[in-house]
Amino acid sequence: MINRVNEKLEAALNDWEMMKTASEDEREECAERFEMHFYQFIEELKLWYQKLEQPPETMEEAENLMEIKEMLDRLPAPLELNFYTELELIIEGQEQVRYD
Repeated sequence: MINRVNEKLEAALNDWEMMKTASEDEREECAERFEMHFYQFIEELKLWYQKLEQPPETMEEAENLMEIKEMLDRLPAPLELNFYTELELIIEGQEQVRYD
């Protein structure tokens, strides 16, 4: 299951890199694709979290999981806040409503 999380993360990171080099005409499409893949990554992360034998109950516990540490190591600094926000919602069991 963690492999699916990592695959989705990889897709989002690839899109992130593409956004940096995209022409002005391509930027919007790249940004939309990144957003889609980022939230697919978050959905897979949520599924993985829910299947853990003992899911972390706090952010501190979650940050100490090896898998979460590895994800954080791969995330560019501008994405860390988004990741922490989404992780906190997962831990609290809250559903995030997204508007497209």
